[in-house]
Amino acid sequence: MAATQKIELPALKIEQITLMLIGDSPLIVHAWSEKAKRQMLDKQMKKASKGKEAKDPEADYEACFYRTETGAYGFPAIGVKAAMVSAARYVDAKMTVLRGAFHIDAEMLTVIGEPSPREDMVRVGMGTADIRYRPEFPDWRIPVTIKFNASAISPEQIANLLNVAGFGVGIGEWRPERNGSYGRFHVGSADQ
Repeated sequence: MAATQKIELPALKIEQITLMLIGDSPLIVHAWSEKAKRQMLDKQMKKASKGKEAKDPEADYEACFYRTETGAYGFPAIGVKAAMVSAARYVDAKMTVLRGAFHIDAEMLTVIGEPSPREDMVRVGMGTADIRYRPEFPDWRIPVTIKFNASAISPEQIANLLNVAGFGVGIGEWRPERNGSYGRFHVGSADQ
């Protein structure tokens, strides 16, 4: 019979930091509406189309909001993490390492601010023009709590990475990473 070997694992040094994303340019949000998801699924399932429905700007605008569990305005946490990972190229870090070095344990983050509707001409499909109605937060803040492995990354590096992401990558529609200038932010303390 083989002898059992005792394994001792060093404790992970998990810490967390709460910071505030403070908007430097308006944040444009665009959640997939239930109608859009249903239309895509119907097309993929080869269901017959009912034809184009009349455009309802107010309904289109309302359908673009992300909401938290409490019904507050929201933004997907994965979008903030993706911006931070994408910012790795500006701080000489490896994206693969960053994906495991920190986490945001939430699906939706709360957006603090008052939205207003905006109307934009967009190109879809084969260059066809369409009008989109989306929410824009001219002045906004998002508190974010980040858990991180302090053996792999420091709180200062987390804050810096988030700050660099706010300047060079952004979040939401028409952000710098996608040739726009919206969704830029800087980092402040959680009580700002």
